[in-house]
Amino acid sequence: MTYVDGCVIPVPTARREEYLRHSRDAAAIFREHGALKVVECWGDDVPEGKLTSFPMAVKCQPDETVCLSWILWPPRAARDAGMAKVMADPRMHPEGGMPFDGKRMIFAGFEMVFDV
Repeated sequence: MTYVDGCVIPVPTARREEYLRHSRDAAAIFREHGALKVVECWGDDVPEGKLTSFPMAVKCQPDETVCLSWILWPPRAARDAGMAKVMADPRMHPEGGMPFDGKRMIFAGFEMVFDV
C-alpha cells in the first residue's frame, strides 16, 4: 500500500517565491529517490482556531503563511530507503539555509488505508 509523508510548516510570506523554488528542487530530489508524487500547497483559507488549528500548531506569525505538503511513496520500506537517500543528498541542504523555520515544521508518516 502507498505510504504518505505529510508536512505542515509556517513560511515567511515575503519568501514565497524562494520557498516554492526550494520546494520544486526538493520535489525533484524526492522523485529521484523513489517518491511517486510530491504535492505543495500554499495556504489561502487557513483559519485561526480557538482550541486547535494549523496556524496554532506551527506557531504561525502574522507575516507567515501555513503551507501543507505531502509525498506519496511506494510501501513503507521504499519510503524509508528513499528518505534516507534524500536526507543524505547534499542538494537538500542549501548553503544559505532553508527559507523557513524548520523547528516549527510538523512532519509525520502515514500508512494509507484507502484512496477513493
